[in-house]
Amino acid sequence: MRSSSTRLPTPEGPGSVSGAPNLPAGFTGTFKSVYVNIGGLRLHAVTGGDGPPLLLVHGWPETWYAWRLLMPALARDFTVVAPDQRGIGLSDITQDGYDTGTLAGDLVKLMDALGHPRFALAGHDTGMPISYALAADHPGRVDRMAVAEAPPPGVPPVPLMWRPESANDRAFHLMFNHLPVMNDQLIRGREDIYFGFEFDIQAGAEKLPADLVRYYIGILTSRRNALRGSLGWYRALDATIAQNEQRVMRKLTLPVLAIGGEQSLGTRPAEAMMNVAENVQTLVIPAGHWLMEQAPDQILAALTAFLAPYKAAHNAAVH
Repeated sequence: MRSSSTRLPTPEGPGSVSGAPNLPAGFTGTFKSVYVNIGGLRLHAVTGGDGPPLLLVHGWPETWYAWRLLMPALARDFTVVAPDQRGIGLSDITQDGYDTGTLAGDLVKLMDALGHPRFALAGHDTGMPISYALAADHPGRVDRMAVAEAPPPGVPPVPLMWRPESANDRAFHLMFNHLPVMNDQLIRGREDIYFGFEFDIQAGAEKLPADLVRYYIGILTSRRNALRGSLGWYRALDATIAQNEQRVMRKLTLPVLAIGGEQSLGTRPAEAMMNVAENVQTLVIPAGHWLMEQAPDQILAALTAFLAPYKAAHNAAVH
């Protein structure tokens, strides 16, 4: 590891490996929490495993913890890096810097600090637009990319604003979170209502366990300015859309796997990625939005198959 993370405090508390509940057996023997300084910003990441590097980018309103059920199996074949994005979990909360170009740059600097010049990438929810920005803005860094459940803003097909009730209930947060002040004022002190609704409505038929939802909400209420960090991605949408209008002018050439939940966005992630990438595989999984927690076995199987050429090329180079 090339960073100064060993000289930083050890991450502790519910957002860290040592404080996270209900981890898979043997998790703490494989993975550890580290802080990494990248140009004045301190990011928290969970790292472990052996093999070519694999960066896992979580979505909203989750943390690295969303990947926990897949990480032990992935670590048998890959060096797994699962960070908290800027403003989320145990990573620093900043005043700005939440557009996808800046967030992608954060992750590139993180991988530089950890000694990974080239890597594979998987992103879910807001992690999908961040992953797209990373692959588009830093094309030499990503070998292949799997993305799920959140078409990049401004990339066709652009969703209609007026939708049937069921679709409106799942999408209203996009506009609400985009507000500059009032949303923060309405949510504060009522996080269990707002985020509880989001976890429920996006789940489809099979809801997430109540203790899991409470864990995520607990992290969102544990730090001053946590709402700023949580809503920052949405408040930067104008900048992200402007960036994507430039990115779409040059299609990605790396292999892409686009995944949707059958009870959520379905084929829409694939439709969006086909407009920005030349080599797209598609998959719809019979689950709601929270794919890694509702269908971990199916997601693991999909990632394992998709990443097999990356793993094989690395092993061949090593030997």
